[in-house]
Amino acid sequence: MSDKKGIILSGMRPTGRLHLGNLFGALENWVKMQDDYDCYYCVVDWHALTTDYENPLRIRDNVREMVIDWLSCGIDPQKAVVFKQSDVKEHAELHLLLSMLTPLSWLERVPTYKEQLQQIKGRNLFTYGFLGYPLLQAADILVYRANAVPVGEDQAPHIELTREIARRFNHLYQKKIFPEPETLLNVYKVVPGLDNRKMSKSYNNVIEISTPPKEIPAKVRMMITDPGRIKKDDPGNPHICSVFAYHRIFNQDNLGEVEESCKEGSIGCVECKKSVATHLQNFLDPIYHRRKEFENNPLLIKEVLAEGGKKARAVARETMEEVRQVMKLV
Repeated sequence: MSDKKGIILSGMRPTGRLHLGNLFGALENWVKMQDDYDCYYCVVDWHALTTDYENPLRIRDNVREMVIDWLSCGIDPQKAVVFKQSDVKEHAELHLLLSMLTPLSWLERVPTYKEQLQQIKGRNLFTYGFLGYPLLQAADILVYRANAVPVGEDQAPHIELTREIARRFNHLYQKKIFPEPETLLNVYKVVPGLDNRKMSKSYNNVIEISTPPKEIPAKVRMMITDPGRIKKDDPGNPHICSVFAYHRIFNQDNLGEVEESCKEGSIGCVECKKSVATHLQNFLDPIYHRRKEFENNPLLIKEVLAEGGKKARAVARETMEEVRQVMKLV
């Protein structure tokens, strides 16, 4: 009997190397959870196809890059099951079966569906795959009978949909096969992009986790500071400055001193950026060197995914055997 709090399922689309927003928005929580939960961390490569189905070749390389970032930041394959979605065909089977009983209106009302149709330009997203993305996500979760799913607020409606689908399945077939997973809202640190907008690859304003330490100062010099500070000794407002946001995360011991110095105009933006760059380098340096070790051992990544896939398939296979039985398919 496991002494863990429950089963966690979470995944990321393989879009390439991760940035600080990914680290503090999700990955940091994943690392903490693997000691307390039975964790399944999934590279959701089929989900990546919902928007990149016309150019799938890059997904394979992106999988490797992302898993290296996971391991470099502390995901431990001895504590968590790290695997690729497409290596567990039971995800697709459960997705198909759930699609038979999920009302179309449930998918159309998911807020992110209409939002992403408006936001993602230059691609034909009027496909079932894109509309059915939250249903595939539900299958990802339910095939491991996860008790909880860590997500950001924008994904909370997807977990509510998963709960509704689990409830409907259990009611239709008169047996509680699936738990109704709880939503665990990620506790995250806000890391703005270099231009003080949300950090996003689409804005080209990111600092990748894998950035070589020697390149950090140049990145930091690009950060947007308080536009009201013209001269070095002008008093500033640190709370509208992206550099101070980084001090909040990487220089907590001296945060009060930095804040007062900025307000008094006794520290210039150039000096302030140099300080952030040093702290950021100290933080990323060990991650960078761990990453180099994984890059030099490509077979290890294959082994991690192969072993994780084996463990995930064993659990998913057991779930699907029971699903087929209650649906009278066997």
